[in-house]
Amino acid sequence: MHHPTPTPSTPALGGSRWNAFPGAGTTLTARDFFTATEPLLQGIIDDNALTSADGKVLEDQIRATLALGTRETSLPLAIGPDSASAARELGAQAETIGRELTSWATSALERLLTDPVPLPAGPLVVRSHCYGHLLTPSAADLLRGRRGGPVTMQLYNEWLHQMVLLRDALLPFTNWQDVPLLITPTGLRHAEPARDAFLTELLVRQIRHAGIVDFARHVVTGTSGPAGYGFETGRGTALPAVLDQPPLTAPRHLLTWRTDPAADDSVTYVAEVQDYYAAPRTLVEDLPPANTASGPLTARTGTGPVAGGTRTARIEVTHDGTTAHVDLGQALRGHRFAHRSDPAAGDAHTDAAPRTATVWSALRAPGLVWTQAGDVTLDATGQDDLVVLALLGRLYPENMTLHPAGHSAARTTTDGTGPSRLVTVVDPPQAH
Repeated sequence: MHHPTPTPSTPALGGSRWNAFPGAGTTLTARDFFTATEPLLQGIIDDNALTSADGKVLEDQIRATLALGTRETSLPLAIGPDSASAARELGAQAETIGRELTSWATSALERLLTDPVPLPAGPLVVRSHCYGHLLTPSAADLLRGRRGGPVTMQLYNEWLHQMVLLRDALLPFTNWQDVPLLITPTGLRHAEPARDAFLTELLVRQIRHAGIVDFARHVVTGTSGPAGYGFETGRGTALPAVLDQPPLTAPRHLLTWRTDPAADDSVTYVAEVQDYYAAPRTLVEDLPPANTASGPLTARTGTGPVAGGTRTARIEVTHDGTTAHVDLGQALRGHRFAHRSDPAAGDAHTDAAPRTATVWSALRAPGLVWTQAGDVTLDATGQDDLVVLALLGRLYPENMTLHPAGHSAARTTTDGTGPSRLVTVVDPPQAH
């Protein structure tokens, strides 16, 4: 593994310096940042005269720290079938990323025992405050007793905390290994206040999508901004993952990083209408009758101008030379809200909704489409994923269902005061 050669601008590793990060503005991927923390592991090995058997103890520790449901977990997030969808998605992210970081740590410990990182400035002595990460009994015995001592414990505490910060910083992103994380001379500690706010909302209440976006922006740019559904910087754009995946199976809350620079400064994507409840509505029964198929539709996204650090975006759907415009923010909101029927879990019925509406007539409707007169089916099979997403932005998001073709949708009842269900039938996952 390559480590930087000391230069006048990057002092030698050793003493109180465990990294060679320059000043503000440095960005590293997760793998590169992990490599940059290896001097801490080397300091632990050197100070404690570790052997390969000791390495297994430290591997078990990082595994327990990054896992969910362990005594030593750094993320006490309980995930079950009744958990909110955001918690389930972020919990799955934590488990996936944690396993990968543990694998990297296992390989690094094995390698550093025989191929050490040079520390020209002398043995590492780093002061690291305790952050309450519980140690396994074996790790506590190794680091505090036997050959260990204050220096070893300080070094391991700093490394472990940086790993926890790394795992948490990556939680919002589907393609987490590609994200350019902002790094300072203290590693990822600059993200601690934003991380605390993010985890408090995640663990104490049902986290908002805007809270996930704000934390993601912090770990990439180091700054906050207006509440929104995504952001862009000079290095790329972070927008919901559904823009690259089928709406029926895409994550509702996670972002995907795209290396397509679009702005000199950080810009937030915001919805045109902040309160969808106050948006104008159109009843399904007032739409043109569904006596002909919509036919193939084409869609693309477009962005509006930047104003006050924010911008809107929309999906443009075209059919026979006519274009319908749907706010991207409302489309993404609709995707987050949409119920996904699961025939395997008994969410099926032999009777389909008797009333239908065409996708194109719904897309062309003013405001948000809804009904109080019983369930309505909209057949979006064969349509592009972006067209389906646009449709979700045109339907009133309460009581809206995404349903795979080939399975009848369950019937629901209404008391006449709220919306009936709008069932959007889409291609099943295997069709993509």
